[in-house]
Amino acid sequence: MTPDPLAPLVDIIIPTYNRAHLIAGAIRAALDQSWWNIRVTVVDDASTDATKEAIQPFLSDARFNYIRLSRNLGTANAKNAGLLLTNGDAVTFHDSDDMPHRDKVLHQVRVLTARDIGADACLNWRLAGKQAGQRLEVSAALTHHELILPDGRREAIRRDISLLDDVFPNLQMGARVPGEWTHINSGLFRADVFRRLGGFEDCIEEDREFRNRLILNGEIIWIVPELLLTKIETPDSLTQSAVSDYDSAKRKADRRLVWGKVEDWRQNGEVKPVTVDIPNLAVDLVSRCEFLTRRDIPATPGLSAQVDRILSSASAARVAAQ
Repeated sequence: MTPDPLAPLVDIIIPTYNRAHLIAGAIRAALDQSWWNIRVTVVDDASTDATKEAIQPFLSDARFNYIRLSRNLGTANAKNAGLLLTNGDAVTFHDSDDMPHRDKVLHQVRVLTARDIGADACLNWRLAGKQAGQRLEVSAALTHHELILPDGRREAIRRDISLLDDVFPNLQMGARVPGEWTHINSGLFRADVFRRLGGFEDCIEEDREFRNRLILNGEIIWIVPELLLTKIETPDSLTQSAVSDYDSAKRKADRRLVWGKVEDWRQNGEVKPVTVDIPNLAVDLVSRCEFLTRRDIPATPGLSAQVDRILSSASAARVAAQ
C-alpha cells in the first residue's frame, strides 16, 4: 500500500525506563494527539518497576503497541530499537516526562507535508547542497518548549540560535538554564532522514549529536514557533542526576565525541551516518506483533539478522494466535 503523502502515518515512540509513575500520562498525551494517523509505541528498556502494570489500560487501544526489551540498552539504543521495529512515514520521540500539546504533531505534519516551500535566491543554498529556486522538502519539524525545573521554575525555551551552539559557541551567551536549546528530541522527522543519516549514537548526548548531523549534512529544518511541549525535569532526569548531569564525567566525555564530529565536519564538509549496532538486542514482550515492521536504516549485519529473527518470531506468534 502506497502511503498518502498528505496523510503520513506518524510513529510516536516513547522510550522509558523505571518511569511507572509517569508513563501513563505520556501515553495518554500521545494517544490524544489531534493528528489522527498515529501509532504509539512504548519501548520499555527492561524496567524493574511497575511499568508493565502501568501500561495495561492502553493495551486495548488499536493504535498502541508495547515492546519490552530483554536487557537495558540505554536511551539511545531504546530509540534505535523503536526505529528498527516500526515503519511509519514520519517519526517523533516523546520522553516519558514530556507532555506534548494536543496539536503538536498536527502542526508538525502540516510542515512536513507542505508543497510550497522554496529555496529563496537571497540565501546561499549551495552550502546545504541545494539550488536557489528549487522546491524544498522539510526533513524535520521542531517546536519550542517549556521547561519545568525541579524547583518549580518555568522557562520558555525559544532560542532558535541555540541550534548552532556546538558550531558557533560565541553566539550562545545569555542562556538562563544550561543547555537552553530547541528541543530536538521531540522533533517530527521524515522517515527517509534515518535512511540517509542512520540512527542515534550510543551516548547520553544522542539527541544533540543527531541535531548536529541533521544541520551539518544540509537537511531542511523548520521550527514551529509555538510552545508545543512541556518538559518536566525531575531529580532522576538525565540532566539532573549526578552521574549524567552537565558536569558529570560521562556527559563531558560524550560531549567531546559530539564536538569531535563537528571538527570532522569543518575538515571534510560532512558528518558520517551512524550505523546502528545493538549486539544484545532481544525482546521479551510485544503487545501487537502485527505492528512490528523493519525500517530501512543503516545497521550492522549482525543486528540486521537479529531484527529478522525478532520479526520472524513475531510472525510465528501471530499465526499461532489465529
